[in-house]
Amino acid sequence: MKYNSKTILWISRIIKLVCILFLLMDSIMKIIKSAPSVEGSVQLGWPEDQIQNIGIILFLITLLYLFPGTSVLGAIVLTGYLGGAVAIMMRSNINGHPFFFPIIFGIFIWLSIFLQDENIRKLIPIRKKD
Repeated sequence: MKYNSKTILWISRIIKLVCILFLLMDSIMKIIKSAPSVEGSVQLGWPEDQIQNIGIILFLITLLYLFPGTSVLGAIVLTGYLGGAVAIMMRSNINGHPFFFPIIFGIFIWLSIFLQDENIRKLIPIRKKD
């Protein structure tokens, strides 16, 4: 697979855009304390007075991921954030929250960077079978 092709570049950009839009939506819903976001967070065990702070943190981390110069740092911090989400969802196990969603989402975050950044591809080599 040729990683510097225009098709691969656009696929990575679309994946990154979808991730960013979802993260921004989630963070803004927490910041403005929308009812569904507050209810879901409280069901997972978060104190209501902390939900807005979580939204602000997620918003700032998403900005790190958005900009090319800090996208790898943003992906690293988002990985930690999403790992916490997995732990909380597994611990709470309320209404069958799909704990695998943050895992898949994290994979997409790193896939977008893998497809765009040659240095990341050197760290995570995928070898062709001979």
